[in-house]
Amino acid sequence: MSTLPGWIIGLVAAVFPGFGAAPETGYNGYIEADYIYVAATSAGRLSEIAVREGDKVAPGQPLFRLDEGAYAAALAAATAQVAAAAANLDNLQTGARPEEIAVLRAALASAEAQRQLAASTLERSERLIASGSATVAQLDAQRAALAAAKAQVAQAVAQLAVAELPARPAQRAAAEAALRAAEAEAERARTALAERVVAAPAAGRVEKLYFDPGEVAGIGAPVLSILPEGPLTVLFFVPESDRPKLAPGATFLLSCDTCPPGLTATLTRLAASPQYTPPVIYSRDERTRLVYRAEAALAAGSGLMPGQPVTLRPWP
Repeated sequence: MSTLPGWIIGLVAAVFPGFGAAPETGYNGYIEADYIYVAATSAGRLSEIAVREGDKVAPGQPLFRLDEGAYAAALAAATAQVAAAAANLDNLQTGARPEEIAVLRAALASAEAQRQLAASTLERSERLIASGSATVAQLDAQRAALAAAKAQVAQAVAQLAVAELPARPAQRAAAEAALRAAEAEAERARTALAERVVAAPAAGRVEKLYFDPGEVAGIGAPVLSILPEGPLTVLFFVPESDRPKLAPGATFLLSCDTCPPGLTATLTRLAASPQYTPPVIYSRDERTRLVYRAEAALAAGSGLMPGQPVTLRPWP
């Protein structure tokens, strides 16, 4: 079959611009984003949701609150346990109370007075026994009374010394360990209570709410999703014939139905394994069956939204 005359091609090209020109290389794709799915670390009933879909949030901004009743009670109990353990340790370290010490000192003074009385009585009986005014039996009884009085003094002295001493090392170590355990439990309860209020992990826009106030959210169940600020990703598919021409770092011109001019994207990933069937809705040429998934970074501030179809063309 003969080719068309040149003048006919020129006439058709004037009526239909681009006729006869080599097809322009381009790849269809769509905008993709990595959403942040915010969930609680423990299950509970949602007492408050502080944001709505479409709201912009800043890092650390409260998003929702779970019921705190049981967790607040657990913290109060743990705090009381800390106070009890601290008081017990302080009691073991300081010995007996001043009032108890005063009682023991008074008992020592009484025992000392009894000893002095017994010693004086024995001394007098020893002088009288020579004249026959005292008997040997009386003398023996008074000697026994003096020995008993001395023993009472020694006992009172020992009791006072024990009361003034702190507890034994093993007792103090056990009390210190009990205090540390109570403090750790209180910190755990405090952390658990704080986690009932969940804040935004990053700046962005609330995309979707999955629960309403009053509903019960399970552990790890997303309560809402956030579209974070920052670069978006363009997902597209490259034919097998074009793959050797591309490498990470390549720049593409990006266009779409409502895109402003001058948008670019940078190739960041190119799959090593092919896909045989790209998404039909984004495939311009169904004859191309062997394609490779590719990703390109889109600079922040482009105004594009996730899911928006786009076309990429290599930088001229």
